[in-house]
Parts: sequence; C-alpha cells; structure tokens
Amino acid sequence: MNNSESKEMYLETILLLHRRGARVKATDVATELGFSRPSVSNAVKKMQADGYIYLNKANEIEFTEKGRERAESTYERHCVLTDLLKMVGAPSDIAEENACRMEHVVSDELFEVLKKFWSERKN
Repeated sequence: MNNSESKEMYLETILLLHRRGARVKATDVATELGFSRPSVSNAVKKMQADGYIYLNKANEIEFTEKGRERAESTYERHCVLTDLLKMVGAPSDIAEENACRMEHVVSDELFEVLKKFWSERKN
C-alpha cells in the first residue's frame, strides 16, 4: 500500500464498518472490499506503522486520532461529491462510483469551494 488513495480507501471502509456497529478485524475489511486477507494484513501493518490505526487486545482495528480524522475527511469528501453529482443530474450509481474516485484527487482548496457550493444549495 504505497499511495494515499489506497490508504484512504481502507480507512473509509474501516470507518463505515465501525459505523455499522461492527468490531472490525482485518478479515472484515478483506470481505467488504473483496481483497485477499494477506493484502489487507499488509495494509493494516502499514497503516499501523504510519500511525493511523492500532489493534486492540482482541485484534480489532481501532483508529488513532490521526486515522479517524483522515477517514472522516475522506468520507465527507465522498458524501459531498456524491450529492453534488446527483444535484447536477447524475444517476445515483454513477454519482457514487465517480465520487469514490474523485474524493482522492480533488485538492483541499477545490473541495472547500465545492463544499461551500453544496452547502448553500442543499437546503
């Protein structure tokens, strides 16, 4: 796992599993993403080394503050971009699929502009 897109995808998946009330283990992440267990185990080790997650005594994945912030930020980008794409007429499935790719490449500056636009029009 060398790029930030991959790291963000893992962190976002862990966040969503936690939000469903799951006690998240590497096998859960592998199942959710359709990845091999060894690939996810390697990613988990890398994210631990980078200070994003840790394993508790039950081998469940928990976030560090840094990891939770990164996961929440990525998920916020996903949600805002999905909504924006639907606002301009994209079907839900296309909006979701494209937002998933866009969330990793949009600059912070552009995202703030898009978020402001979205916020002003969502009400």
